[in-house]
Formats: sequence, C-alpha cells, structure tokens
Amino acid sequence: MLAGKRVLLIIGGGIAAFKSLDLIRKLREQGAQVTPVLTKAAEEFVTPLSASALSAQKVYRDLFDLTDEAEMGHIELSRAADLVVVAPATADLMAKMAGGLANDLASTLLLATDKKVLIAPAMNVRMWEHPATQRNLATLKADGILFTGPDEGDMACGEHGPGRMSEPLAIVDAVVAALADGPLKGRKLLVTSGPTHEPIDPVRYIANRSSGAQGTALARALSALGAQVTFVTGPADVAPPEGVQVVAVQTADEMLDAVKAALPVDAAVFAAAVADWKVASASDNKIKKTKGGLPQLEFAENPDILATVSQMKQGRPGLVVGFAAETQDVIRNATEKRKRKGCDWIIANDVSPATGIMGGDENAVTMISGTGAESWPRMSKSQVAARIAAQIADALA
Repeated sequence: MLAGKRVLLIIGGGIAAFKSLDLIRKLREQGAQVTPVLTKAAEEFVTPLSASALSAQKVYRDLFDLTDEAEMGHIELSRAADLVVVAPATADLMAKMAGGLANDLASTLLLATDKKVLIAPAMNVRMWEHPATQRNLATLKADGILFTGPDEGDMACGEHGPGRMSEPLAIVDAVVAALADGPLKGRKLLVTSGPTHEPIDPVRYIANRSSGAQGTALARALSALGAQVTFVTGPADVAPPEGVQVVAVQTADEMLDAVKAALPVDAAVFAAAVADWKVASASDNKIKKTKGGLPQLEFAENPDILATVSQMKQGRPGLVVGFAAETQDVIRNATEKRKRKGCDWIIANDVSPATGIMGGDENAVTMISGTGAESWPRMSKSQVAARIAAQIADALA
C-alpha cells in the first residue's frame, strides 16, 4: 500500500519508543522507505544502530552535524519525505510544535516541512489530560496536524487511562490514510460493521458472534484507495481503523439513524451483522430471576437497513453492497436476498461453525451481482477486503 512512499519518522523520548522499531518494520513491509530521526531523549530508549538496521537508512540525530548541514540537510530532510510521522509524540514535542520552537533537529524539521505531519501521542495520563497539553492538542489540530491515538490502557508508570501510543499497525493504517491518493480519492463511502446489541433489560441483550473484522478490513481498504469513509460500527471485538470517521452505535435503530445521517454517499457497504429481532418492550430494570418462573419476552422486527437504503427513491447510493451470512444453500439464499433487498451486490459466505469464519481471520466469499455469482478462494479478511475495494473502485469509475 505504501510502495515508493518516503516516510520521515521522528522518534521522541518515551518508553513507547520501543514500538517505533516495530513500526519501521511494518512500514517497510508495506513498501515505504523510512528515514529515522532520533531526539536526544529517544536515544535513552532505542539506539541509532537498531533504527538504522531496521530501516536500512542513515539515522539523523544532530541539528549541528557539519556533514549533513553543509547542504542545509534539515531543510532537505523535511521536504524530501511524502509524510512526516512523530511516534511517539511526547508532551514536550507537542508543546514545541504548538509553540513553533526549533531548538533541535526534530523540532526544526517539523517547523521547516511543507508536507503532512502525523503524530502518535504517548505520555502519562495526567500529562495527556493536563490543560496545557489539551491546549496544544487543539492548536495542532487547528494547524492541520493529523493524529492517531492515544489509546487507553495500562501505563508503564502503573496508571491506567488515555496516553498509550497507538499500536504500530494502527499507525500504519493512519499513514496509509494520510497518503491515500488512489482511484477512490474524492469519493464518499459508507461501511457498516460489527454486531448490534438489542437490550432485554439494562444488563442483558441479544447479540450475535460477529467480530467486526471483515467490516473493519473493508473500511481500511477503501480508505487506502483514497475514499472518505464513514464507518458505522456496532460493539465489535476489533478496534476501528484509523483515518475514517467512526460512528459507534449499539442497536439496529441507532445504526439506521447513523446510516441515514451519513447519506448521501457514492457507495454503501453493509457488512454489519444486524440482529433481525429485538425485544418489543425492553425492561427499564433488571428482570429478576424467580424460582420456577421464566420471563415472557415478546419480540419485534428490527429495521431492514440494507433494504431501506437499496430501495430509496431519492439519495440512493450509486452502488449498494450487502452481506449474507448463511449456513446452508449459500448461493441460492444469497441470490434470493439480493433480489428481495434490491441491492446491487451481495457478498455471501458460509458461517457454519465448522468453517471458523465468523470471528476468525479468514473468509471464503461468493460475490453475487446481476450478472451471476463468482466464488473466491479462501483468504485472509484483509485480502477479501482489498479485492472488494478494488471491485468497488472499478464500478464507480
């Protein structure tokens, strides 16, 4: 996805710097050329030798290096890259960026660059929540700086909360999105993903086994082709991709409202496993277990989101793609579903327990359109997503 792209990676001085070594490797796996820049503090956590070995590039460290600066090296470095990435971006680096300071190589590069800048903040939760950091965050966002993270979790200091640097794969997603200039550039797409949770009472709900992995992979693949993606997701097991607009929902009714709010779009992909039914009157209080008695639940149909959008008289997306998770007669049932719903394509798969597809890392799908059915071999969900995204790009072209 990043073949031929040049990334200038500024590594700040924090314990999360060790993740930057893995980030270098993952960026190179996607075809990027990575040039590392280490701050003085970063050298306390990772060595120039390790960064150089993994990047196969010279590591830059000193603003006043006579050899590099003979030809104004900091200017050349800052402008030769396609993207500048700061990971980890410490509170100090963010403050320097917001204030326009340039007293070392890293801050000078950031001030001198004319390219996009993506930063991955990493710091103690108290530092992240401090008013000064939040002011700097607002300033940087207003300046057009791109962000990924921070995530919430356990800190090296023993505290818990927001401040963890995004994982390397999430940063790669953000890099791909920042550099996206593919066939879907300028196109708006909608992707739904994950299960829905339909409440029975405040502590119980009806759900299904969808992990949201395929929908997440689709949103990531479409974004990588340049699309502006609105990602409407139920409570999935996997984290949403970076670089897309995420709308989190719980129920089918909420998902329908979010879908309608996202329209108009050029194409819509409905990968969510929406519950078909809900409890007609969910209890406001926990239903108590009584000896010898079972609760009587009355069900109602959930809205059919795919059919609603497919059959719109005005504002219908140019391409509507649905998914059909079946356990028997896959192609026949999915073909009938496409006709019944009125969508353009159906991506059908066999989710019988023996396949391991629902909740797994692989998928085997059949693409059904008005011209027939095409079965694809079993492959990773990321590969399936890339293939569907390419088909969508061709159709919209």
